[in-house]
Amino acid sequence: MLKKFLPNEHVKSVFDINPEVLKSKGIKGIITDLDNTLVAWDVKDATPEVIEWFKQMKENDIKVTIISNNKQERVKVFSEPLETPFVFSARKPLSKAFKSVAKQMGMKKEEIVVIGDQLLTDVLGGNFAGFYTILVVPIVQTDGKITKINRKIERRILHYMRKKGKITWEE
Repeated sequence: MLKKFLPNEHVKSVFDINPEVLKSKGIKGIITDLDNTLVAWDVKDATPEVIEWFKQMKENDIKVTIISNNKQERVKVFSEPLETPFVFSARKPLSKAFKSVAKQMGMKKEEIVVIGDQLLTDVLGGNFAGFYTILVVPIVQTDGKITKINRKIERRILHYMRKKGKITWEE
């Protein structure tokens, strides 16, 4: 069961995720978290770097959908200027939203990666749904109330996994 918490890959930031590398692996779609993955949880709009990252994905024919447990207004205000589909109140780690997005994208699981900053929502949900998962380092070290609780649990899981030799990256 604990292996469901392990991402397939770990990177410092979404900006380390290159469209050419994704395409070489047969990836045609990205399901990405919003808060602390693309921007800090308290930042309303996309940064110029995020806008450029979305542009690069689009130029390489990689579809991106944002999936968030946050409220509609938060996700909509961020996603609409990027002309990016989104799912709010996704109830991650439940796999229903992940599978629904894959269906909307018209892609197989093997053609999609899930990107996020949390083991308990993004990685666990992506793994349960059968996707390749990429864990990114959270953009900021502050979080909302529920996420703070998740982070404490995550630290314990990561410590255990590191002790068992299952992960090698440093935070």
